[in-house]
Parts: sequence; C-alpha cells; structure tokens
Amino acid sequence: MATQDAPPRWDRRMQQRLARGEAAALGELYDRFASLVHGLAHRVLEDERAADRITREVFTHVWENPDAYDPKNGPLRTWVATLTHRLAVQRLRATETEALAQGGEGSTEDLEHKVRHASVAARADYIVHAMPTPLRAALELAYFQRRDYRQTAVDLGVTEDEARRRLRLGLQLLSTAHDTDTPGAPPGYGGAA
Repeated sequence: MATQDAPPRWDRRMQQRLARGEAAALGELYDRFASLVHGLAHRVLEDERAADRITREVFTHVWENPDAYDPKNGPLRTWVATLTHRLAVQRLRATETEALAQGGEGSTEDLEHKVRHASVAARADYIVHAMPTPLRAALELAYFQRRDYRQTAVDLGVTEDEARRRLRLGLQLLSTAHDTDTPGAPPGYGGAA
C-alpha cells in the first residue's frame, strides 16, 4: 500500500520524461488529461473557443515548465487541474473586467460571484471525474436517468444496499465541492482563487 508521502509511480515517471523533453510523454499526458482540462476550462469560461485556448496554454505550460510539477506535492492530475483552474479564472476575470471597463453591465461583486460559482462548478466536475467508476455510474443513473436506488441496483447488477452505499458516498464526495480545503482536491476550487 502506498503511503501518503509517496507519489504514484506513473506521475513520477511522467514528470521525469517531460523534464527530459520526451514529446511522446506530452502526447501521453494529453491523451490522459485533455478532456479533464478542456471540461474544467469550459465549465469556468462557458466558451468553447476560450476552453480550447486554455487547454493549449495548460499543455504548453507543462511542456515548457516540466519541473513546475513536484510529485511530492500530490498527484499530477490534481496539479494539471489546479493549473487549468487558475488559468481559466484569470481569463474569466480579465474578460469580465474588460467588459466592465467598456461599460458593460455588472459590478466587481458580480464578477467575484461569477468566479466563485464557476469555481464550485469546476470543482464538482473534477470530483465527479476523479471518483471511482462504481460511484460515478450510480450517480449518473440516479441523476441523468432519474433512477431511484432500487432501479440503480438493478441497472448495475448490485444489491439495493450496495446501490444506496454508492449513491451516499458519491453524494458525500460531491458535497465537498463548496469546501476550500478538502484533502486530495485541487486547491482553490472552492474559493474565488
């Protein structure tokens, strides 16, 4: 069993490969995390083209600054998600501030509310994508297909008690979306960052 201090082997190896300038490592990293990065950026910015730009910026930053990630500080996935969140929030603030300066509607308080709302939504997306597949499958059945725990149990081929357990655990994880200091979650996701 891995200790809390030991980073996953894949993360350590990936960081080393990126530091050596292996283009194949960047491709592998992109294949693994591009949908996460794009999804988080889109959730914050609500704009497909802006999310595409943030996705390019994140992977460019990773390529140009491979030593910025330290495996001792946590999983690579969390670092990439945190970087995405930071860049997306910066872009959102810059875009909204520019709109305010040009006489757009709203205020600084509206902007900060929008940033907080986008951060919580992005954090919830991160939590859902990071949770174990059995929990995610149960939540998706209950939420998107409006299944109760009995129907979820039948659809998943598990007992009703197991379906209830999965739904309860999944909802407990999602309830942390508003927390700013939940262990294992990207820092800054609950606040305005």
